[in-house]
Amino acid sequence: MQFTATQIAILLNGTIEGNADVSVSSFGKIEEATNGQLSFLSNPKYEEYIYSSAASIVIVNESLALKQAVQPTLIKVKDAYSAFAILLDAYQNLQAQQLVGIEQPSQIHPTAVLAPKVFVGAFSYIGEKVTIGEGSKIYPQTFVGNQVSIGKNCIIHPGVKIYHHCIIGNNVIIHSGTIIGSDGFGFAPLADGSYKKIPQIGNVIIEDDVEIGSNSTIDRATMGSTVIKAGAKLDNLLQIAHNVEIGNHTVIAAQSGISGSTKIGNRVLIGGQVGIVGHIHIADGTKINAQSGVSKSIKTSNTAVTGSPAYDFTAALRSQAIARKLPDLEKRIKDLEQQLSELKK
Repeated sequence: MQFTATQIAILLNGTIEGNADVSVSSFGKIEEATNGQLSFLSNPKYEEYIYSSAASIVIVNESLALKQAVQPTLIKVKDAYSAFAILLDAYQNLQAQQLVGIEQPSQIHPTAVLAPKVFVGAFSYIGEKVTIGEGSKIYPQTFVGNQVSIGKNCIIHPGVKIYHHCIIGNNVIIHSGTIIGSDGFGFAPLADGSYKKIPQIGNVIIEDDVEIGSNSTIDRATMGSTVIKAGAKLDNLLQIAHNVEIGNHTVIAAQSGISGSTKIGNRVLIGGQVGIVGHIHIADGTKINAQSGVSKSIKTSNTAVTGSPAYDFTAALRSQAIARKLPDLEKRIKDLEQQLSELKK
């Protein structure tokens, strides 16, 4: 697919400086792009490359003041980074629109309802009474269990498993290897020391505009629903336990785990390898530093915590600063003790 500078400028609401008719068919980094490619410049650290770049078009900030002439056609926008993201998204959507129909071999139950412009890749399984919304793409080797609902314009990447009765909203992206709706970790201890499995009869609800990374697991509820609310972004290798609720636009980095029935607020930022115990609440806007262990509810909004057990971020930094001074403090105490001993004599 080829696009001219004029077409791109219209999409991004930008202004052109250079040849408006020049066209591009692919993308490249500013330091590596070649003729026929489009690039962008937003970080001042990379400005030097624009003067030698062979790219045909470069998206730049309106505020950029060039020190010398450049070869590429420039498209000036308010924010080059976000504009480039918009352009990549549009390009990806155009590519996805070409994927329509059902590849063989695949297994689709006669009661499943697939809207127009749906794609189902080879070796996929679509169960009984499944509904899939218009424009959604189900890539190869995906399992969709009985009575699952998938909304419009979703992208379900290869190898995803969605267990029965789960509900996926619109514009959801789920990456390869992720499992939605596996059993929650529920076992009742018995008098003989063994454990009786507690049936997990709930489901998982993933609302609109959620993205979930690869090889993550979101457990179904014991009763009711495990809920990932609209706009949440979840990284790779996460464990979300049964009956957890993740708030709107919350972001969770890789290798974090959230135990059962914990409620995470809106716009919470959770770093990598964070562990959160069950049955607690995390207030809106909380920031949890990487490798923290959260063992009790955080009730005040917009709090930053770190450590294990996690506590106030600023207090933690002060404690760390004091800890670094401990050898010196120990020496001073010993000196004072020696002076005191001599005074007593």
